[in-house]
Amino acid sequence: MFDDISLLPPDPILGLLGRFRADPRDGKIDLGVGVYQDEEGRTPVMRAVQAAESMLLASQTTKTYQGIAGDPEYNERMLAMLLGEGHVALRDSRIRGVQTPGGCGALRIGAEVIRRARPDARVWVSTPTWANHIPLIGGSGLQILEYPYYDPATRGVDFDAMMSALEKVPAGDVVLLHGCCHNPTGADLTLEQWRELTALTLRVGFTPYIDTAYQGLADGVEEDVAGMRHMMSAVPECVLAASCSKNFGIYRERAGGVYFLARDALRAEAVLSNAMSAARQIYSMPPAHGASIVSLILSDAALRADWLTELGDVRSRIAGMRELLASSLEGNAAGTDFSFVTRQKGMFSFLGITPAQVTRLREEFGVYMLDSTRINVAGITPRNIAPLAAALHAVLADTTA
Repeated sequence: MFDDISLLPPDPILGLLGRFRADPRDGKIDLGVGVYQDEEGRTPVMRAVQAAESMLLASQTTKTYQGIAGDPEYNERMLAMLLGEGHVALRDSRIRGVQTPGGCGALRIGAEVIRRARPDARVWVSTPTWANHIPLIGGSGLQILEYPYYDPATRGVDFDAMMSALEKVPAGDVVLLHGCCHNPTGADLTLEQWRELTALTLRVGFTPYIDTAYQGLADGVEEDVAGMRHMMSAVPECVLAASCSKNFGIYRERAGGVYFLARDALRAEAVLSNAMSAARQIYSMPPAHGASIVSLILSDAALRADWLTELGDVRSRIAGMRELLASSLEGNAAGTDFSFVTRQKGMFSFLGITPAQVTRLREEFGVYMLDSTRINVAGITPRNIAPLAAALHAVLADTTA
């Protein structure tokens, strides 16, 4: 059976984590793995999460299965958080969805439903995009194509090139969009650009597929989804994948959801039935614990207020580390202006240095980042900024790297 199966290379991100852990140096710095870290380099459990877990443990009476669609209250509260109370899609009963094992499960179920609805649909993803988007969506059998997004020269969105490319996307194809905190670049669309993109979507006729995994980590829980809310109030159809891993800090609990906007309530029910069928074939029932935590936090006024406060602290720390990194790299020998780091959103940024400089940072200084130069800004702390800046100044001064 397995005699001829080949050993595959490790996942780039998890492989980098393995190399980091194997590095014996005390001063090593991890800027690769995409989880939030506090000033002590820990990924803490949020206060509201701890309180909600205590309440659940005290009240829980069963460990029986949930339904295929997951917890109805979780789905209802997630949609209220994502779209806002009174959104037209909710008011018109045009949106349905299922709780999933994290954002990855959401993306895959979304792809499976798209394949059932239109097997020849192609999915267009930004250049670059999160590394796992392509295998998750493409693994369903859908063809993946790319559209331009990031401009290395400006370190921002190349909106003109993006719009020019999407103008040519055939009606019936699907365009994957990042709701906020673009992974891996941190370069986000403005609200006005979302409005222009919505108008283009209506004119051209492609279906938007929005992945929102970082709501609350850019400018605020409401502000971060203003663009996608506008789009979903105007377009006839949309797929929305969501994750609670980052903004609730419950990575290992795998809580997510995928929600389908259809032309009317009857079509929404048909889509839901296919999402549940796809889920049944892949994992059957979603895990309950993480979703129960989120549902309780969103429904309890005190817990929600504390969660929003701590999420604001997380957001402020990330913004502060962006400012600190940019200021620490001023006057570098290469003359590179790193102020773009302060304009980008969320945990990630592209540094835009050379592959040789990335290698030297890792081998000589113990600074780990992806070969793409994506860094997790949350890996920066007041304690490691000095050696990190010194290492970056050293490699930037080396014109041969």
